[in-house]
Amino acid sequence: MDVGLMMVFTSYGWEGVSDSQVWEEELRLAEVAADAGFDSLWSAEHHFNDYSFVPDNIHLMTHLAAKHPDIDVGTAAVILPWHNPLRVAENAAVLDLLSNGRLRLGFGRGLARREFETFQLSMDESRGRFDEAAPMIVEALKTGFIEGDGPFYKQPRTEIRPRPQHSFDGRIYAVASSEESVVSAAKLGAHMVMFADRPWEMRMPAIERGRELHREYHGTEPPNVMLTEFVVCGTDLEQCEDEARQYQGKFIESNFYHYEFLSDHFKNVKGYDSYQQKAEIARSAGMEGAVDGFMKAASWGTPDKILRGLEERRKLLGDFELNVSFRFGGTPYEIAERSLKLFAKEVLPVLKSW
Repeated sequence: MDVGLMMVFTSYGWEGVSDSQVWEEELRLAEVAADAGFDSLWSAEHHFNDYSFVPDNIHLMTHLAAKHPDIDVGTAAVILPWHNPLRVAENAAVLDLLSNGRLRLGFGRGLARREFETFQLSMDESRGRFDEAAPMIVEALKTGFIEGDGPFYKQPRTEIRPRPQHSFDGRIYAVASSEESVVSAAKLGAHMVMFADRPWEMRMPAIERGRELHREYHGTEPPNVMLTEFVVCGTDLEQCEDEARQYQGKFIESNFYHYEFLSDHFKNVKGYDSYQQKAEIARSAGMEGAVDGFMKAASWGTPDKILRGLEERRKLLGDFELNVSFRFGGTPYEIAERSLKLFAKEVLPVLKSW
């Protein structure tokens, strides 16, 4: 199994912590993971708020690729409606050249109204912009030329320099949290990226749909889905449960705040029907119900408990890639580092043997 470290860069849940400290400590965890045998380092893209602040994850990954020459780097994800596709293709080509083909390029379309509004962009256009930009970028990295004639991107045929040096086959990822995103990921031939925010039985129909569509569009077996989750690992099960409820709960709180899931605005935004359904469930279940559902999906506890949970998940979903974060929702650095090191020592070797 391929296992990566997810970097969130959040200060939500901490009082009086500077942005520089958040970044310093997250980069320190990345160093621990790189030395401990993880396969890849990943980062989200978010702007302006405590929830997460990584305004340029390709920039960040260029730094990490130079600092850690023996590990892959990935974007989970570059939010395409916020970028010009030509610039994404150029920047990806540069990073992939500098890293000698170690970039895993992940795309997303964005979900937070506050981010779209600050960029002065309409969420109604996000699906159209994503579906137009993503294949332009993938084709550019395949052929060395980018062009487009859609409603959003009138791009004359232009050569990418430096020319892409390595095939991106198997290295394209796309966040697939809605039915429309599952279709988009399948069309791209991308690894679907899903987050542990609900019991995996609820995810299974979408995963199977994505696999079926990939076979239909490409005539090949689909790449493994990448599951991203937020982990607490320790030797004391009762203590881990308390920590998981506190820090995973605080993460859910930050997620609800950032994406405004307790609001009803999704019903007025084109292409976000599935999130309106999630918002309605969130309002009916309340915060406590949301945390319970999250804890049923996510990994927490002793190494043995975590492994048993991942074994059951593998029986349900089949093979998958795993991308884990240890710092979120106010998790103190000491607990995050403890979780990471114990996970690397006792869980990671077993996963790699699968």
